[in-house]
Amino acid sequence: MSSPTSATRDLGSRRPPRLGGFTTVVLGIEVRRLLRNRRTLIFTMVLPVVFFLIFGLNDAYADAAAGSGNVSAFIMISMALYGAVLATTSGGAMVSIERAQGWSRQLRLTPLSPLAYVITKMLTAMVLGFASVAAVYGAGLLSGKPAMPVGIWIATFLCAWIGSLVFAAFGLFMGYLLPTENVMQILSFALMLFAFSGGLFIPLSQMNDVFQAIAHFSPLYGLNVIVHAPLTGEGLDGWAFVNVVTWLGIFVAGAVWRLREDTARP
Repeated sequence: MSSPTSATRDLGSRRPPRLGGFTTVVLGIEVRRLLRNRRTLIFTMVLPVVFFLIFGLNDAYADAAAGSGNVSAFIMISMALYGAVLATTSGGAMVSIERAQGWSRQLRLTPLSPLAYVITKMLTAMVLGFASVAAVYGAGLLSGKPAMPVGIWIATFLCAWIGSLVFAAFGLFMGYLLPTENVMQILSFALMLFAFSGGLFIPLSQMNDVFQAIAHFSPLYGLNVIVHAPLTGEGLDGWAFVNVVTWLGIFVAGAVWRLREDTARP
């Protein structure tokens, strides 16, 4: 029979798992859990489609030229990006429910590192983001109103989806930071503010100089510029990429910090 000293030595000699414990098995379980939440799926897919149908199919301006396409295409891209960030934020913020159920404390018993867990949750939220973008683009195809080259359809779709990774991290950060009972109400309001201040709902060209300067610091500014660039043909300024990378770093660091705080509690 081994002594307590030898058992302690064996535990201390264990190596941490590769990739902090991240596995595709855990990722698959998280994705299946997310897809069972029908209310979240419907909300994040229906709302941006409704916005597109209201604003993107208006005959008064939908067929007007906008870069390599028309205004309807421009609005479709905007609503797809909004839907993507709404979906990934919602997917990330679902950790608030897990916190209330004590799941964060259970993580102390697993080899999963905080960073690996945050990455797993972000990738899971991206599944929901993909579904939301696909729903808006599907509505655009069925309506026949948005006009732009096939290559731009694909490029803007991928930009909106991949770019929403920033808000998967945002949702996680806020899910660990805010109380469970009102996390989505607060986040929905915050996303509205980001959308207006970042030029997603009101084009930056229609803002005065003060609001244009403020927009550069909005978490949605960089994504808004990058996603629309293939359609508008406007050159990308370095600030758009700096904006995206900076906010992604802030949100990931915040999520890891809050997760460590949760798992460290007695």
